[in-house]
Amino acid sequence: MTTRQDLREQGIALRTQLFGSGALTHFVPNYADLRAELAFGAVWNRPGLALPERMIASLAALCSVQRLNHLRRHIVAALDEALAHRTIVEIFIQCGIYCGLPASEEAMAVAEAVYAERGITLPPEAPRDDGLDELERRGRGLLESFHGERAYAGYAAPDNKVTQALYPVAIQYGYGEIWDRPGLDRRQRALITVAAFTALKLDGQVQKFGRSALNAGLSKTEIIETVIQTGPYSGLAPALNALAGLSDALR
Repeated sequence: MTTRQDLREQGIALRTQLFGSGALTHFVPNYADLRAELAFGAVWNRPGLALPERMIASLAALCSVQRLNHLRRHIVAALDEALAHRTIVEIFIQCGIYCGLPASEEAMAVAEAVYAERGITLPPEAPRDDGLDELERRGRGLLESFHGERAYAGYAAPDNKVTQALYPVAIQYGYGEIWDRPGLDRRQRALITVAAFTALKLDGQVQKFGRSALNAGLSKTEIIETVIQTGPYSGLAPALNALAGLSDALR
């Protein structure tokens, strides 16, 4: 039977691996042990989701709720754990669909500072200048393959004249442009979406995208664990609310 001491020791070991021994102290007595036990022993050490994917979910949650000091430490840890340079910034770009471009840019500014300290530069790329018709075609194709029969349900319904004032832009730029960018595969992008929506307390979207994440190759266990992984960063209560919705969506 696992004890609190077991969780604490496991958490201290993993936190040290990710952030170094200096992360084990705090000016409030016993808080460092609590943090190691809860976040890294009880959550990060759970089975069901690989360590790199837990890092991706954590970065998405921290970007979404703009915890920039913690985000910086996690970017450093992600680089040390060999997460690709491009992957990290693409996480933040995708989160901009959900929490706004300023949040993406704040997160990317933190990454830029860390990369500069390490002498990391992103190589140039060819311009992405496909026309809007191509973005629409590509976006609808991805939308339909990802969501299946639910692709045009709810706010995506074509006969909803109110939501259709905006939704074509979401198809073109969300699915057609951002989901199509290099640096992340569709499975990773589904994981980011579930994590971001959980952190933002958008339970309806968690249910919709949680179900669709199965079509991108995530298992039910991995979807549940992605939600749980956000708990230390955006709160256990939002994660529990998201899981309550998923308990029906993933039956």
